[in-house]
Amino acid sequence: MRRRTADVRAVLHRLGQAAVTLAAAGMIVFGMLAVTPGDPARRVLEARGVTEPSPAAVAAVRAELRLDDPVVVRFGRWAADAARGDLGVSWRTGRPVADEFATRLPATLRLAAAALVLAVGMALLLGTAAAAAPGRWPDVLARGIALAMLVVPSFVLGVVLLDVVVVRAGLGRVIADGTWSTVFLPALTLALSSAATWSRVLRTSLLEAGSSTHLLVSTARGASRRRVLVVHQLPNAAPPFLTLVGLGTAALIGGAPIVESVFTWPGVGRYTVEAINARDMPVVVGFTLIAVVAYVAASLVVDLVCAAIDPRLRSGR
Repeated sequence: MRRRTADVRAVLHRLGQAAVTLAAAGMIVFGMLAVTPGDPARRVLEARGVTEPSPAAVAAVRAELRLDDPVVVRFGRWAADAARGDLGVSWRTGRPVADEFATRLPATLRLAAAALVLAVGMALLLGTAAAAAPGRWPDVLARGIALAMLVVPSFVLGVVLLDVVVVRAGLGRVIADGTWSTVFLPALTLALSSAATWSRVLRTSLLEAGSSTHLLVSTARGASRRRVLVVHQLPNAAPPFLTLVGLGTAALIGGAPIVESVFTWPGVGRYTVEAINARDMPVVVGFTLIAVVAYVAASLVVDLVCAAIDPRLRSGR
């Protein structure tokens, strides 16, 4: 009974931390919108097709949007709207930002899901190969590949893949349509840096788990090197690896704009880059808020999963 109560308290504590983090992040995100140069009312009118709005029209839109209210009141109203999924109106298109995102979010989630699968697969392959033969050629080769994937910027790699694989080799399409048939190259580009980092952490965790004394017993009983690695070392190395993967999942969404722009992927990231170029702050703020929520949610889920795997983490020890 005491253990169950302690577990409930730990979960509530983590939920409280997530709520405080979201509140603080919301204040920072709203600050981006509040300090944006230029008159939002004028930008809204321009988005509606009024190229030279009159002072009366600007004043009317300011009254409509209640832009003259105190900052605290505007923040409370913005936070309440954001909690309901209302992210405001795009200055560039005049449409609700939530509607613009809703039509593009499936493509971004499809890209992030494919990149996650590729990143986890490559990280497991490189990390286990390196840990299975520390100091020998598989370890050196795996770490060299991980380093190469880490240092090459994603936009450079994307351009190279488009030039070599698509244009010269004739494989794939130059303009991606957001479907599974065209997801491999942009997902691979997005996954490489994450896979490199995750593989290095997995290798370190596997080597630390391999130094445990109880593994000597398994080895003495005749367990093969592969069995020791998969059955004993990998489960013990899972919590830090899962933590990194969970947080990296949110980072894949946040890092999608560059890759989506290179491959003309019709997702939220590419739309946000276009909004940045047009200084469409409601869209930029909306995307930032979504990325923050994804990061906090992923962090909370990973924290709870790791606490379920390792009871020592439930009390914060």
